Amino acid sequence: MSVKNTLVDSGPLVALFDRDDRDHRRVRNFLESRRLRLVTTWPVLTEVCALLPRRSGLDFLEFVARGGVGVESLAEADIPGLLTLSRKYADRPMDFADASLVMLAMKTGLDAILSLDADFSVYRLPGKKPFKNLLALSRK
Repeated sequence: MSVKNTLVDSGPLVALFDRDDRDHRRVRNFLESRRLRLVTTWPVLTEVCALLPRRSGLDFLEFVARGGVGVESLAEADIPGLLTLSRKYADRPMDFADASLVMLAMKTGLDAILSLDADFSVYRLPGKKPFKNLLALSRK
């Protein structure tokens, strides 16, 4: 069975490392039952660390350091695109972490994501292609 590269938003990562989070068990069980290579951005890592208690944040960073999540960089040249996305979805409102994931998806062609937010059912990739939120699909 091959490993599938999958984008990951902050919500599932927070849930995975916060045992008191209402989605902790669901996210953990989901990840244990699939072979996924999680990919995210620096803005998502920053958001996760800000949302987790300090000790859990350190555990999370250790997980990242061991390769539990691949971290992709965006370039300064991506800022105009991030701004365009943020303006396009201002009614959501799209935060910087979400914009970074949409930008990364546009650059890599990845369309599978793990998110606890409904926003990724609204965001579109080129050609009006929707994201495939694997966590949302697993509930059906």
